[in-house]
Amino acid sequence: MSRIGKKPISIPNGVSVTIDKDVLTVKGPKGELKQTLHKDVSASMQDGEVVFERHAESKDARALHGLYRSLVQNMVKGVTEGYKLQLELVGVGYKAATNGQVLELNLGYSHAIFFQIPNEVKVAAEMVKGKNPIVTLESNDKQLIGHIAAKIRSLRKVEPYQGKGVKFVGENIRRKAGKAGGKKK
Repeated sequence: MSRIGKKPISIPNGVSVTIDKDVLTVKGPKGELKQTLHKDVSASMQDGEVVFERHAESKDARALHGLYRSLVQNMVKGVTEGYKLQLELVGVGYKAATNGQVLELNLGYSHAIFFQIPNEVKVAAEMVKGKNPIVTLESNDKQLIGHIAAKIRSLRKVEPYQGKGVKFVGENIRRKAGKAGGKKK
């Protein structure tokens, strides 16, 4: 049996979970999230906890058992605490600014990039002189915020020689030695 899948999810105070056929809804102080369950997995409420069961013993069903438990755990955490990601723009002349839900990025290209952020995600750009610009994303949906962060990162991937590009705050970039660093005398 899946070790993750068989762990029950405890529901904190202020959060309500409703299960209607194959749709699980989680409501909390930071919003409401819904998840449709696969036909091989079912959820039920027992003693204030959500318990997941699978209906088949196939490899896919065992994988889905743990997956849906993790997704619902992320939903419960999202509606209580929320998620926050920070991206750092490393490079000369790299800039970030927000105008409502539009993020304007200057990433060393000949043009500015305008990136539309969904309404479920709050975005803020911080520019401090002498430091790299920071883009902060906040949401209650872990999947959505990770997807948006990945799309922003893909606009200018971090290159390993000089370390320029868009990276997460605190992320270690594996650096390579340049052409001259590889030569031996």
